[in-house]
Amino acid sequence: MSSASLNKRKYPWGHERRFNACSDYFRKLYGTRIQKLSVDAGFTCPNRDGTRGTGGCIYCNNDAFNPGYCRPEKSITVQLSEGIGFHKWRYRKAGSYLAYFQAYSNTYAPLETLRRRFEEALRYPGVAGLVIGTRPDCMDEKKLAYLKELSGTHHIAVEYGIESCYNKTLMRINRGHSFEEAVDAVERTAAKGIKTGAHFIFGLPGESREEMLAEAGIISGLPLTTVKFHQLQIMKGTLIESEFIEHPDDFFQFSLQGYIDFIVEFLESLNPAIVVERFTGEAPPRFLAHIPWGKIRAEQIGIMIEKRLAELDTWQGRLYKD
Repeated sequence: MSSASLNKRKYPWGHERRFNACSDYFRKLYGTRIQKLSVDAGFTCPNRDGTRGTGGCIYCNNDAFNPGYCRPEKSITVQLSEGIGFHKWRYRKAGSYLAYFQAYSNTYAPLETLRRRFEEALRYPGVAGLVIGTRPDCMDEKKLAYLKELSGTHHIAVEYGIESCYNKTLMRINRGHSFEEAVDAVERTAAKGIKTGAHFIFGLPGESREEMLAEAGIISGLPLTTVKFHQLQIMKGTLIESEFIEHPDDFFQFSLQGYIDFIVEFLESLNPAIVVERFTGEAPPRFLAHIPWGKIRAEQIGIMIEKRLAELDTWQGRLYKD
């Protein structure tokens, strides 16, 4: 088969890219580009305030991914206004926006508090819905019922930080919840008809390459709409920085090419129905204690992954077995 023919192959998700890409997913749903606007609504986490633990996850530094306009002392309305101004300069093709409640656990508050903050965002002109980042242990049935109600008129997605499928890892990184709790939250959310996402990190301490690859099969069995993947980033001033310095052999350290090949192999076994939002994380270099790949951007790595998929003539779900 010629390379031209290979490029025109249609995959199970209905387009020619070799993975089920988020940008194509939104265009198919809404016919236009949708841009997320990060919002910091001032929430915290149960493994920070003593409910589940203290200190938070050992790798966590929320400042590393919060845009400059995104500060909890500003109202949600002001953050959205400044965020739209920023994205109109950077991304001129956005047709509408999703308010992304990203920092910490955004369902860790009484329902009335959530209602006020979420509905303030939904009243903002051009905001078509919400993406709500949270933890599996911060979602009860009343909150799910409320989000189901909102999803009747808006795009509502809940994104759970799961990070690993292995309880030994979750304990080591101080997540404060089990994988079984994560599965339960994902299943309850999806059962309400709410779009359900999950976030996973590759390279956490104590995990081998084989264990990480095996997660593709585990994740494929969950009723997920979307997933986000990224490599472990060692942030300055975090507990994982000290652990990395003291026990470097406990960490599987990917080279850039090694990570690209790993993601390709992972995608081959991943359920093709799951939309992939990203392959890598990106933090400003000033926050990083360890920069193994230099200052390469996440977009560049994505291009390299797609190129490698084409070189090997493979795609997401090629080896997936339902």
